[in-house]
Amino acid sequence: MTAVWIILVIVVLIVIFLWVAYNSLVTLKIRVDEAWSDITVQLKRRLDLIPNLVETVKGYAKHESGVFEKVTAARANALNAQGVKETAAAENQFEGALKSLFAVAEAYPDLKASQNFIELQQELVDTEDKIQASRRFYNGGVRDLNTKIQKFPSNIIAGIFGFKNREFYQLDDAEQKQAEKPVDVKF
Repeated sequence: MTAVWIILVIVVLIVIFLWVAYNSLVTLKIRVDEAWSDITVQLKRRLDLIPNLVETVKGYAKHESGVFEKVTAARANALNAQGVKETAAAENQFEGALKSLFAVAEAYPDLKASQNFIELQQELVDTEDKIQASRRFYNGGVRDLNTKIQKFPSNIIAGIFGFKNREFYQLDDAEQKQAEKPVDVKF
């Protein structure tokens, strides 16, 4: 009879362990999904600001159509991006086009003094800060989920229930080197 109780206690402990491990994996997965959603919301907010910014700059710099086309094309690519890698690449291209737009704006003192331009620039800076915070939150969630998926014994539960490692939101090597260069734009 004692052996039956011991086996029953062991089975109950195993079931509790499986339950806790599975629920912690689900919690981490939901956090990563939420963090990705936060990134997409902030990227959409930034993309929504761009048409107003482009129109404001266009009013002052009508002959700079190549820059406006580049920004518009990069915005379209960013809107259509799917997945972490494609979104990161499109956003990096978009940021480069945006730097070109600000470089054009530097040549127009009246534009830099425009209240509308200043407000749009401040909103854009605020949005960029939120995007960076969202990326850090996402990458932290991915780190926690991937760690849990790879550590024993939760890796067994992760394998049984089909939990997969997620990709970090990061720059590739060329984009990282470009991002590390200081931007020389004065307003």
